[in-house]
Amino acid sequence: MKYIIIGLGNYGRVLAEELSALGHEIIGADISESRVDSIKDKVATAFVIDATDEQALSVLPLNSVDIVIVAIGENFGASVRVVALLKQKKVAHICAIDMVHKAVLEAFSLEKILTPEEDAARSLVQLLDFGTSVEAFRVDSEYYVVKFTVPKKFVGYFVNELNLDEEFHLKLIGLKRADKVTNCLGISLMELHVKNELPGDEKVEEGDELVCYGKYRDFQSFWKAI
Repeated sequence: MKYIIIGLGNYGRVLAEELSALGHEIIGADISESRVDSIKDKVATAFVIDATDEQALSVLPLNSVDIVIVAIGENFGASVRVVALLKQKKVAHICAIDMVHKAVLEAFSLEKILTPEEDAARSLVQLLDFGTSVEAFRVDSEYYVVKFTVPKKFVGYFVNELNLDEEFHLKLIGLKRADKVTNCLGISLMELHVKNELPGDEKVEEGDELVCYGKYRDFQSFWKAI
């Protein structure tokens, strides 16, 4: 996929680097020449522009990419102006982050409102690339515990056929499943439970969530492989 990321601070930089590492075409833009210089070798191309200027913004191929992400977290006014210009130019898919005034950005009917933290940026990368919601808990700078809905290609496999440990160095520590149960009134309900002991002949079902532990770079390899 092709992305334009406007704003290359901490949040935008992580988005750009990690989406690019996953094989996506990234076009970066920032008013700061030093920020652009620091990332230009890691993305397809990067521009030094003031995106709040309509003419400067027109330099970017806004309507030939899949998503435009506005990551100007440190300047709310600039963020709002850029979003307004993008809407005026009829950009189809826009994501934006917000530091304080979420309600104002919501008035633009954006697809997502995001928070400007590195972990939040990584969560967006996983959502965009993996196609499902991912919850991550950072143990330290390298290790994470991550919960994610199993991809369709895993459904029907036995747990011991996933080879997460051998192939990706990820330890599977739990499986969360919703089962249909009937209460005393005869009403069908979905009951969630977690399996911590997983026999090798346990089959993965659609809608299951896996909980894994490992290094973030190994999770990156896993997401890229699937």
